[in-house]
Amino acid sequence: MSNLDAFLHAIAVSEGTAGVGDRGYNVIVGSRPGRAILFRSYKDHPRVLVELSASLSSTAAGRYQILERYADAYRASLNLPDFSPASQDAIATQMIRERGALPDIEAGRFDAAVGRCSNLWASLPGAQYQQRTNLMSDLRAAYAAAGGSLA
Repeated sequence: MSNLDAFLHAIAVSEGTAGVGDRGYNVIVGSRPGRAILFRSYKDHPRVLVELSASLSSTAAGRYQILERYADAYRASLNLPDFSPASQDAIATQMIRERGALPDIEAGRFDAAVGRCSNLWASLPGAQYQQRTNLMSDLRAAYAAAGGSLA
C-alpha cells in the first residue's frame, strides 16, 4: 500500500467510516457504531441532509464524508462518472493535492500532511469546526498499520 493509500485510510478511520458498510464508501453522516446509515447506489452523491444538532446539519457522505457541494464540483472538474469508491478516492486525493499535502505524504511527513488537511476534515487534529477531533497518535498508528511509512 502506498503512503497515499495509507493516508486515505487514516482519514476514513478519523471520520469513523473505515469499518462500516462497504469499507465506508456508502456511509451517510450521522452513522454510529451499530447504527450505520448507508446509501444504496453509487450513481450519485446520496444528497441527504442530516440534522446533527440544533445548529449543525450536513450532507457529508462516503468514506471521506464528502459534502454534496464538493462532490458536485469535483465530479465536474475531474470528469467523474459517479460517486463510486474510485471517484471518492479521486475527490479526496484532489482535495489533498490542493492543500499541498501530497509531497508531505509521499515523504512520510504524516503530521505535516494532517496539519495541511485539517481544514478539510473536521475530525482531524487541529480542525477548527467545534466538533470531535481524533488524537494524532491514533491516526498515525492507523496510517502505519495500513502500510504508511513515517519520516
